Amino acid sequence: MRLYVTPTFERAVKKLHTRQKADLDEAVRAIAANPECGEAKVGDLLGVRIYKFRSSNQLCMLAYRILDKDSLKLLAFGPHENFYRDLKRHEG
Repeated sequence: MRLYVTPTFERAVKKLHTRQKADLDEAVRAIAANPECGEAKVGDLLGVRIYKFRSSNQLCMLAYRILDKDSLKLLAFGPHENFYRDLKRHEG
């Protein structure tokens, strides 16, 4: 599975602590193994899928797009608070 990342995603990863990065890596591996596992969005975010996971006792969300059967684009991740608002800002 080929993974592409947005600059927004890359910047956010650099700010993570070791344990949070491990949780994110686990979530990315789960998505790579089964790209359909995320919840498909509609409306403004059509084509975006959201995978929810826990990190440091907090619900986090990972947004991605399936480009084709062998590649994914990781868009953004973070806590639920203002997640969709920020995602729309970067996607639109």
